[in-house]
Amino acid sequence: MSQPTDVLPSPAPLTTRREVHLVVVEGSASGQRMKIEGPSVVIGKEPSCDLCIPDAAISRRHCVIERKGDGYVVRDLDSTNGTYVDGTRVGEAWLRPGSRIGLGNSVLLFQPVYESTSVPPSDKERFGDLVGRSRAMREVFAVLERVAGTDATILLTGETGTGKGACARSIHRESPRRDAPFVVVDCGAISRSLIEGELFGTEKGAYTGATAARAGAIEQAHGGTLFLDEIDDLPVDLQPKLLRVLEDRVVQRLGSARPRPLDIRVIAATKRDLETMVRGGEFREDLYFRLSVVRVALPPLRDRPEDLPLLASKFLDDADGWEKLSEPLREQLLAHAWPGNVRELRNVLDRLRYLGLEDAPGIQLGGPAAGADEATEAIPRVDFSQPFKEAKESLVDAFEYEYLKRLLERAGGRIAVAAREAGLNRKYFYDLLRKHGLYDRNR
Repeated sequence: MSQPTDVLPSPAPLTTRREVHLVVVEGSASGQRMKIEGPSVVIGKEPSCDLCIPDAAISRRHCVIERKGDGYVVRDLDSTNGTYVDGTRVGEAWLRPGSRIGLGNSVLLFQPVYESTSVPPSDKERFGDLVGRSRAMREVFAVLERVAGTDATILLTGETGTGKGACARSIHRESPRRDAPFVVVDCGAISRSLIEGELFGTEKGAYTGATAARAGAIEQAHGGTLFLDEIDDLPVDLQPKLLRVLEDRVVQRLGSARPRPLDIRVIAATKRDLETMVRGGEFREDLYFRLSVVRVALPPLRDRPEDLPLLASKFLDDADGWEKLSEPLREQLLAHAWPGNVRELRNVLDRLRYLGLEDAPGIQLGGPAAGADEATEAIPRVDFSQPFKEAKESLVDAFEYEYLKRLLERAGGRIAVAAREAGLNRKYFYDLLRKHGLYDRNR
């Protein structure tokens, strides 16, 4: 069985492998534990079973647990007393983390376990659109190289601007599905009233205004890859529907009773801690389990300054781009904390390139390049080579910086006054100032 993997930046353990254990928690064999290693595990009281439980109420070959795609199902083998999952008798059922399987007088716990392991870093400095020579990035590349050619579901995590979208596109392009659709759904950018139809599609007459049948994003990705960005924003009541897509590989349009078969690979991304959301009841544990077969954590740029030369040359579209920057400017870039990560770096270098300031002795980090006149600074430039979402975020970043800078100037540097004029919570206003490098200068 392919081992689920979790990539973490150093000095944390390089990878975490997800294993699945069966633990007998009630009955004569209480305490017995078995790791599921093959495609199936037969359970019964017959000694030849993979898991033998000496319980008179259990049949000789009672049930089997089988791996299906990224998950597991339990199937009853015509036992005398039946197989139960969380108290319900079943013929066949999907298992969730923590599912309790009742057999005779015994109860088994279905339990995922995470163990630290190690994946040697790649010897390459690029994976698709991602570049980096730091160990942290080469560790990420090593796992991506292993899983890109599979259909494993992947969860990408990392701060805003670390390149989760570029990573998802790169995985798709390096996969056997590269010539099929790559469909992006930004769960945080679609209104609550529209997201169900956008994801799952609609039939004519499903609701007022549904004048024609329409395939949703999931159906449009058939044969290819579905990228669910900001998966943490998916409403809780829609999470079971997505879980069914992952488990059964079918999708059902709004207003339709017919499930449609699917052949898709799913990649999801989040900047939030989904485990914390699970504990708080904001995200379903079973969906998290299905999404996190492979977890890849993209490190922040501040933790890999040695990647700046490669990234700068890429964004300046010049193999010698880094060397052509002035030495004071290179030192300034290396010393910056990059709260906006790779996206912030790209925006800064784009401004340098557009304004012909590559040899400038310094720039105003967090905002428009030093040396540009005020009128030029106030007009954000659209980079049409970027995907829509990234181009939009670049424009929003430029707007936020210009708005905050001028508001602070008008308020005489008094943050409380500026926050009140903006109609923003003071804590959120401070966060915005820090994001754009304006807080220290005006504290």
